[in-house]
Amino acid sequence: MSSFWGFLAENLETFYSFTGVANATPGHLIMILVGLLFIFLAIRYEFEPMLLIPIGFGMLIGNIPMLNGLQVGIYEKGSVLNILHQGVLQGWYPPLIFLGIGAMTDFTALISNPKLMLVGAAAQFGIFAAYMTALQLGFTPTEAGAIGIIGGADGPTAIFLSNRLAPHLLGAIAVSAYSYMALVPVIQPPFMRLLTTKKERVMRMKRPRQVSQTEKIIFPIAGLLLTTMLVPPALPLLGMLFFGNLLRESGVTKRLADTAKGPLIDTITILLGVTVGASTQATEFLTGSSVLIFGLGAFSFVVATVSGVLFVKFFNVFLKPENKINPLIGNAGVSAVPDSARISQTLGLEYDPTNYLLMHAMGPNVAGVIGSAVAAGILLSFLG
Repeated sequence: MSSFWGFLAENLETFYSFTGVANATPGHLIMILVGLLFIFLAIRYEFEPMLLIPIGFGMLIGNIPMLNGLQVGIYEKGSVLNILHQGVLQGWYPPLIFLGIGAMTDFTALISNPKLMLVGAAAQFGIFAAYMTALQLGFTPTEAGAIGIIGGADGPTAIFLSNRLAPHLLGAIAVSAYSYMALVPVIQPPFMRLLTTKKERVMRMKRPRQVSQTEKIIFPIAGLLLTTMLVPPALPLLGMLFFGNLLRESGVTKRLADTAKGPLIDTITILLGVTVGASTQATEFLTGSSVLIFGLGAFSFVVATVSGVLFVKFFNVFLKPENKINPLIGNAGVSAVPDSARISQTLGLEYDPTNYLLMHAMGPNVAGVIGSAVAAGILLSFLG
């Protein structure tokens, strides 16, 4: 027995160094704890589990201390993780995510009430508010543009834009965008209550008109031509979004639509989440800029929520009583589909159990998807 302990003592340092534990830093521990927090929130409170569990587990993978040269880390060229991460770095994953989103999105609420597009546009003010604030804090214009897109609450768009404008900030921006998307149920309701009166919260909206199948088919074609001709840099995202929607609405490509909104988007979500999480390696991720980005992300998300609600209140001044919009759907102008629309529904039912706002809220919600991609295209036009 004594010889065993003697052998262990003599070789412990060698074993310690070989395993890579010697490379561990407090930063690795911090990021592992953050990953565990994401997994806890996803399982315990069901905060966007489809996103937070892959990202959280990816953080664990990315922060296992290891020896350099083993060719297994995400930043080591030729490793499996590095190859999978190319889908983020080269921009393959976001358009494929948008294809799936288009295949699962029903634009009926927006088609039946086109003025809700303005609500979705108003919520994009958070993007430009964060952009201007980031400039004041010393970020370059391209960095500020990449950071500002977090306010759109659209993870794929944030990855798409930051990859082109500020790839060195990609990890912080992606994790921030997805984190705040998951925290929609926590962040938005306090501001919605603060900015609305009890009378406004129980406001009933006119029943949406019936939308024909022909209109549903024309919408993605017209939407593609209109938006991408005005903002060509948004073509990779909007092209796939509207293509996916046409697969859904055409009535003759059900198998393709089912694949896009099922196995395809699920596979890409897994790869995107794990690789984005793994890219938060402490030595590359934990910087002063990352902390500022998280703060600016929260700021932009709050501004987007507030802008949407206040715009509806302002817009109602010019609408006839029967056409007025419940301000509780203003929060849905951000691109977190369908979570922000569900928040509108939940809050509306809290004050009037018979007032169903979900169908109305889906209008600005899907408009926000289009709006965030258009905003990304505008920023790319000026800064790219």
